Amino acid sequence: MAVNDTKLADAENPGATKFGDDSDVDFAGRANWLRAAVLGANDGLVSTASLMLGVSAVKHDVRAMVVSGFAGLLAGACSMAIGEYVSVCSQRDVEIAQLDRDGKRGGDEERALASPVQAAAASALAFSVGALLPLLAAGFIVGYRMRVAVVVAVATMALAAFGCIGAVLGRAPMARSCARVVVGGLAAMGVTFGLMRLFRATLVA
Repeated sequence: MAVNDTKLADAENPGATKFGDDSDVDFAGRANWLRAAVLGANDGLVSTASLMLGVSAVKHDVRAMVVSGFAGLLAGACSMAIGEYVSVCSQRDVEIAQLDRDGKRGGDEERALASPVQAAAASALAFSVGALLPLLAAGFIVGYRMRVAVVVAVATMALAAFGCIGAVLGRAPMARSCARVVVGGLAAMGVTFGLMRLFRATLVA
């Protein structure tokens, strides 16, 4: 009898989904906050590590390396926050204009819109978390070669972790996602270090 009742309920509500079904997962909403969190942390890690390695290619002093990384953290976090704030404000203006045309202004739809301040804070925080990793890795090592090696190693492990997290939450192929993130980050660090090395050689010559 219980089975028949269940079938009857399903027939009366054909649009309902069962608990645990993949169709009730909001992948679009998940992608939005993944972009702000994972990519923000990834940007902070890659840009700060590349900046620190570029400076270290010209000057081996640990202080110069750490100061440049900290400056990159502050500048990047501010830039990410401002960019996210402007982007969400522009998107919010468009959505509010659409609500005005639909006569739904002031309802639940407007209250559900994204907050520019929250988006800016989340973006800055994610960038800062990623940028702190190479800073902490380099701050306690005196030797130049070891310091560079540790920064690259920590950045590589963190990039792999970010790639895995993004793949798991976004249900994407893990190996390909991790490889893409790691290779891209290492390429950015390698290009920055190599070009600054050439710049140093030009100055010495």
